[in-house]
Amino acid sequence: MHVRKVCVLGGTGFVGSHLVGQLIASGRDVTVLTRRIQRHRDLLVFPGVRLVEADVHDPKVLKQHFHGMDAVINLVGILNEKGHDGRGFRRAHVDLARSVLEACKATGVTRLLHMSALHADAGSGPSHYLRSKGEAENHLHTFGAPVAITSFRPSVIFGPGDSFINRFASLVRMTPGIFPLTCPGARFAPVYVGDVVEAFLNALEDRDSFGKRYDLCGPHVYTLKQIVQYTARVSGHRRLIVGLSDGISKLVAVLSEYVLPGKFFSLDNYHSLKVDSVCSNGPRCPTSLEAIVPGYLGNADRNARYQVLREQAGR
Repeated sequence: MHVRKVCVLGGTGFVGSHLVGQLIASGRDVTVLTRRIQRHRDLLVFPGVRLVEADVHDPKVLKQHFHGMDAVINLVGILNEKGHDGRGFRRAHVDLARSVLEACKATGVTRLLHMSALHADAGSGPSHYLRSKGEAENHLHTFGAPVAITSFRPSVIFGPGDSFINRFASLVRMTPGIFPLTCPGARFAPVYVGDVVEAFLNALEDRDSFGKRYDLCGPHVYTLKQIVQYTARVSGHRRLIVGLSDGISKLVAVLSEYVLPGKFFSLDNYHSLKVDSVCSNGPRCPTSLEAIVPGYLGNADRNARYQVLREQAGR
């Protein structure tokens, strides 16, 4: 299989912007569908990128822009919805995935790469997020033929421009002294965006990946508290990180969901964190948190790089 022309949905986001750059570097022509061109004109610096303003939730629009493509990559995902009943998650994850698949079939596109989530589970996922991601993934792999489907299920993704490490760095910076942390014991295997992009690129023309679902985890497992402690040290803002109990964490989620502005930690987020975002088996992506984060948080202190690992080892 030779893939020359690729259409990317979600190509203006964190992972998308990294992936688009590498697709261009590999000699491919890339069309990125976005709701607002003006917000993402920086992508036009890549030669070979076509930025198109489009409503990706309109099946007719998808068919229009999928014509002539060799492959489609769907990276669209949300962590919170405007409402509370899961309909926003279903629209962004399930309904869109179905529309993308049908548009691929209607236009002769035979290759589809899909971004799912680690432990996505349509039946027993504890949150709307994980259930909707699981339902979308199952639909694609059940009804995909003749389109060749490959799904990727990452743990939390980090790297320059992320909304995970950078978000906690900003919160720590704005919170003097003591930093209260919800769900401090939640576990992650953070995976570097460069490794995620490499997995997509490697699979694009690889027939052995057809029909496969790949879990993507970094080389080390950390609790959320360890990650925030590390982030505080590397960013140069030493704080006392105080983990909140499960009951208080849930109360914070309820208040954020229904009372406080911004929905900074929703009830659905809380439920998602009840499942550890770690891989049970299989290979790990090679790049560690400690190898990358100091480079974009601005403090490459060697002790800060390895303190989390020392804590894990009990030293």
